[in-house]
Amino acid sequence: MNYIQQAYKGELGMWKYLIIPFLFFGLMFLNFLAMMVLDLDVDKIIQTEIENKGATRFLIESLIPFAVGLAAVLLWTKYVHQQSLTSLTTSRKKIDWKRVFFAFFLWGAVTTAFLMIDYFVSPENYQWNFNLNKFLVLLVVAVLLIPLQTSFEEYLFRGYLMQGLGVATKTRWFPLIFTSVVFGVLHIANPEVSKLGYELLIYYIGTGFFLGILTLMDEGLELALGFHAANNLFTAVLVTADWTVFQTDSVLIDMSEPALGADVYLPVFVIFPILLFVFAKKYKWSNWSEKLFGKIEKPVTLTDN
Repeated sequence: MNYIQQAYKGELGMWKYLIIPFLFFGLMFLNFLAMMVLDLDVDKIIQTEIENKGATRFLIESLIPFAVGLAAVLLWTKYVHQQSLTSLTTSRKKIDWKRVFFAFFLWGAVTTAFLMIDYFVSPENYQWNFNLNKFLVLLVVAVLLIPLQTSFEEYLFRGYLMQGLGVATKTRWFPLIFTSVVFGVLHIANPEVSKLGYELLIYYIGTGFFLGILTLMDEGLELALGFHAANNLFTAVLVTADWTVFQTDSVLIDMSEPALGADVYLPVFVIFPILLFVFAKKYKWSNWSEKLFGKIEKPVTLTDN
């Protein structure tokens, strides 16, 4: 059985797949609507909260809802769909943690390398911000909570919705496109978008496609879980700016003037394809057309007689 077909191991009831997404998307829409109607200055709100509470406490409060969301998705799947965590995660007999850690450390190394290169090429764009005590607290919080935030997004989009939409439409391409576009558009409320413009959504949507392709080609969430966790964790710990969604007691602060540049297009059109090539070679992926565009059918062993 492939990854999307794992949904058949639980109780489908397609209406059940509407509840969690409806609640999540509804909350996101109301939040965005409130921002538009009340003309809220997100940057100013974040700055005020950080000044009053401190960067790490604000980070904790920002991440807790994602931890609650992750618990909701997993518990809903287990007790309402009667589907196991393993089958929501992978088509393999058990979760392959080696895949998770490989993707995590690979992308963590790449992220760190790019930052070091940029730091030495343009040191004037960075301010040294290292404070051992604050950094250690940040590190503990980041390691404990950021993977919960990224796992919530992966289990909701590349897991729950990917499987549900795949079974509902009997396709692979529709859930890939839908989850990738919606994943990207939901970042529209991020302060980075208000600062740089809607063109930045190309990066978020492109990242959604990359993670979706990882999931479908590898028949599991493991690589996407590892990559996404590394992407957010290393960024939060190593470098932040006063106009990003993560503003932490990181090692460096990016002082450069916000501007759309190669860093938006380079990952989507160059780095991510290279990573797909690396993963494909390591895990011997094949039959790309079928895995990305093939039909989803009820497994023979589960077909009603």
